[in-house]
Amino acid sequence: MAAGPGARPAPRWLKALGEPLSAAQLRRLEEHRYSATGVSLLEPPLQLYWTWLLQWIPLWLAPNSITLLGLAINLLTTLVLIAYCPTATEEAPYWTYLLCALGLFIYQSLDAIDGKQARRTNSCSPLGELFDHGCDSLSTVFMAVGASIAVRLGTHPDWLFFCSFIGMFMFYCAHWQTYVSGVLRFGKVDVTEIQIALVIIFVLSTFGGATMWDYTIPVLEIKLKVLPVLGVVGGAIFSCSNYFHVILHGGVGKNGSTIAGTSVLSPGLHIGLIIVLAIMIYKKSATSVFEKHPCLYTLMFGCVFAKVSQKLVIAHMTKSELYLQDSVFAGPGLLFLDQYFNNFVDEYIVLWIAMCFVPANLKTPSSKYLQDLMSSSTGTGSSSFFKESSE
Repeated sequence: MAAGPGARPAPRWLKALGEPLSAAQLRRLEEHRYSATGVSLLEPPLQLYWTWLLQWIPLWLAPNSITLLGLAINLLTTLVLIAYCPTATEEAPYWTYLLCALGLFIYQSLDAIDGKQARRTNSCSPLGELFDHGCDSLSTVFMAVGASIAVRLGTHPDWLFFCSFIGMFMFYCAHWQTYVSGVLRFGKVDVTEIQIALVIIFVLSTFGGATMWDYTIPVLEIKLKVLPVLGVVGGAIFSCSNYFHVILHGGVGKNGSTIAGTSVLSPGLHIGLIIVLAIMIYKKSATSVFEKHPCLYTLMFGCVFAKVSQKLVIAHMTKSELYLQDSVFAGPGLLFLDQYFNNFVDEYIVLWIAMCFVPANLKTPSSKYLQDLMSSSTGTGSSSFFKESSE
């Protein structure tokens, strides 16, 4: 219904909450061009394998279908492991770890060739890049959960929490620096090396069992599982130092701002809110909800992270301001309010309600947004969404 002549215009953040993208944002999205720099250590030799693999992919197979297939395989294999180890303290059958190793390797392989397939079929597009990053954000969550289960980190809840959430944080920071500098930068040790390391962990658990990580190393007197945790800590410090150097000094907007002309620190509110809520609910829980249900807890917050990360990617690709308001925060908000009212409802029940509510809000890009984008394109029709992919 049209507003009256004296009606005040709705705030910009309210419009952003209710409407996917404006016409100007859609136009800037179409004009967006993928820009990346840097090559990791393992990428050159793996390029030979990826080029060979691409030869077996038929030309009619859409690049986004390749991306989606890889994500589905990775998610399904991890869900099998979660079903056997819901608290990350159990030992699953050996084949579940092997399944996760294969699932992650297949995902990495398909994720590496979807862009090649797009260039091969001349179907690169900004929408494909957006779709690819959305799948990567979800995969990041499942990789962290799966690897934590494989080394039985549930026996040390604080370690489990750190390793589960640090992956989300680093993924977000990688795109945060892109929003600031306009360029996605890859380090010498990056996502490819991390994925290969996780595959090795799954393989070791396949042959040695998850309990092998409880072995105490002589002389050092530390458990074997401490080594991958230290690797995560070291990698996080190294990567985050590089990310924040770019964030604080690499702004390409006016006066060193982001590409949208906003503060370089503004995206920190989103990931900061997720981390703060996750820590507060974890530490203040009267029923030890995280310790008893770590996988469910991490997946729920992981869905929130995936939505917020995708908003950041869209803000970068459309050169737009990133708004904090989002209905996806209602899930963690339910847990927070339940604790505030002294667990009026059992936290496990609230966690499941939040888990069911949050995925329902993963609507970025929404169907309306896709229809708007397709209608503003060159008349290829909505089916072209499945024919496009990122670099």
